This record gives sequence, C-alpha cells and structure tokens, in this order.
Amino acid sequence: MEMVILVNEQDQQIGLMEKQEAHEKGLLHRAFSVLIFNSKGEMLLQQRALSKYHSPGLWTNACCSHPRNGETILEAANRRLSEEMGMNTLLNVKTHFIYHAELDNGLIEHELDYVLEGVSDITPVLNSDEVMNFRWVSMNELNDWIRQEPTHFTVWFLKLFEHEILT
Repeated sequence: MEMVILVNEQDQQIGLMEKQEAHEKGLLHRAFSVLIFNSKGEMLLQQRALSKYHSPGLWTNACCSHPRNGETILEAANRRLSEEMGMNTLLNVKTHFIYHAELDNGLIEHELDYVLEGVSDITPVLNSDEVMNFRWVSMNELNDWIRQEPTHFTVWFLKLFEHEILT
C-alpha cells in the first residue's frame, strides 16, 4: 500500500494516508514534479500510460510522484526519474506551490508540489507501466500546443504555467 505524507500549508508533516484515500478526500499532501531540459533548451514530456488510475494518456512533465515517509524530495525525485524514465541527472529544487484540482475520475489533487529541474541529453528508457511515450519540445512549441489543446495535458502540468513556474 502506497502512503503519502499529509502536510499543513507550512509543509509540516501531520500524518500519513494511503494514496488513493488522500486523493479521494482531497487532503493536502507532499508531492514533486521533475522538469528535465536538454542542452538545446527543450523540455522532456512524458505521455502517461493508459493503465494509470488517473489522467491516463495525458502529456506531462518528465515525472512526478510523492516522496515516501522519511525520504527527502531530492531522493524521491531521483528515484522516480530513474524508475519511470530510466534517467539519472543532477536535480535542483526550483520552487514549491500548493494547488487544488479535481481530476477526471472524481479524485482530487491537493498537493504541496516541489518543482525540481535538471538538464540531460540522455534518451529516456521508458517504464511501460508508467509511461507510453515521450518527446522533447521547445517552450514555444509547448506554449502553442497547450493553448490549442489544453485537454491533452495533466492538470498539475497546466498548474505550472498557471503559477508562472513555466513561461
């Protein structure tokens, strides 16, 4: 059973809860989003596997997840980047923000989301349980795509633009 770390708005841990239950109840919990850019300044996007329990088939940042109890954000982000995309690179925490959004299947994302960045020219090795495709896109191409087809992207990825973390 996968647990998430429940937090208050100051990111102080207040408990643990099973991931599905936290998303059903919409309780604030710690999360992270990893942004990977290549040496040309293009962003790595992944298309979520169709088997994912929410947001299947949607495009999003290189990886995102939740740290385990006792795991730092950097440890968790490196673990998931390796597990999902078969990549390892130096990551730095850029910022964090809180968002609340309803998902496609009655679940609620209410996350204190740490945003990490890294640079890599490595070709991802996809974990097919997590990811069905990837692509590198310029920021201009990404901005145009999002304007034209916002429903192709995960809600949390769109929040990065809404909060002006990506521009």
